[in-house]
Amino acid sequence: MAAQKTTLARTPSSLLRSPTLRSSLNEDNPPDEKKTRHSSPKPFFTIFFFFSPFLLLLLYIYFKNEYPFLSSIVFVSALLALCFILASRSGCFRFQNRNFHRGDSVEWFIGEEKKASKKIVREGVEFYSNGDVYEGEFHKGRCNGSGVYSFFGHGRYEGDWIDGKYDGFGIESWARGSRYRGQYRRGLRHGFGVYRFFNGDCYAGGWLNGQSHGIGVQSCSDGSSYVGEFNCGVKHGLGCYHFRNGDRYSGEYFADKINGFGVYHFANGHCYEGSWHEGRKQGFGTYVFRNGDSRSGEWDCGVLKSPHPASDPSVLHAIHAARKAVKNAALLPRVDDQVNKAVAAANRSATAARVAAVKAVQNRTDGRFCDIDV
Repeated sequence: MAAQKTTLARTPSSLLRSPTLRSSLNEDNPPDEKKTRHSSPKPFFTIFFFFSPFLLLLLYIYFKNEYPFLSSIVFVSALLALCFILASRSGCFRFQNRNFHRGDSVEWFIGEEKKASKKIVREGVEFYSNGDVYEGEFHKGRCNGSGVYSFFGHGRYEGDWIDGKYDGFGIESWARGSRYRGQYRRGLRHGFGVYRFFNGDCYAGGWLNGQSHGIGVQSCSDGSSYVGEFNCGVKHGLGCYHFRNGDRYSGEYFADKINGFGVYHFANGHCYEGSWHEGRKQGFGTYVFRNGDSRSGEWDCGVLKSPHPASDPSVLHAIHAARKAVKNAALLPRVDDQVNKAVAAANRSATAARVAAVKAVQNRTDGRFCDIDV
């Protein structure tokens, strides 16, 4: 495993007493061979150095009468030693460490040696043979981070990227006017988001692998709307549909069609409770007119095939199942908060992508190109 690089910054005043610092300073800044290395004097040498003039004076007095010549040499040595001491005390001779100045900050590195920092350029512009253009951040030569991808003559995407695909939050718009704002995963709409079609239709809710999935709200330009469950892009499960003519259905769906048990309220006041198959009354159920009359029994392709009294167990079971489906459809959780949060995040990501695109264009104008190795 490669050693991790750690940087410690300290002032000399806090590390002067550390032998580790002194050794590290000597290792990081080796002295020049031509310069003289000075070492601090030993304690014994210091004592001897300061008391040497007095010792020489005593020797001078001792040899003064018997050895005049030797006593003169001793006397001169004592004077020289005394002069040298006075000169060193006055500051004429001062030993300094040129590699370290008091008051300067010390940078201590453990592991690899510090390298000169270089500003990394992540934003760039890439042109494709089909006319598409990408402006934004790159990583290892692929679209990664924030960026704007413009499809030639078709639309554009503004948002997050991972390994060359939409991933995160973003806004995708098309030339005809359709727009999606929300979450992405591996290049597909995934999570929560809002898709507005160019014809005025809108879907807000859950997504899975590029298709509406889970709970959502579908609104059409003609005034009709559906609130309920989706599966692979179609109505499937429990839901409530308001038709443009005023009719209303609540109950079960299968493969984008009314199928199972449910209750259908007509705009003229009539009502049907019972079983359905592919959008038609099929099985047992009861049809109630607005004047109070009713027809019960077994239905086939929307036509009463076998009349039965309303108290028939099969009819009662079908009515009970239809009303239970209506109740369960009304209890479906709402996803408005998740959708609103996803839209807000998509707006922020799109703004960041536009900023990255501006930087990319500026880098290209200034002659700075993206570093593909980072």
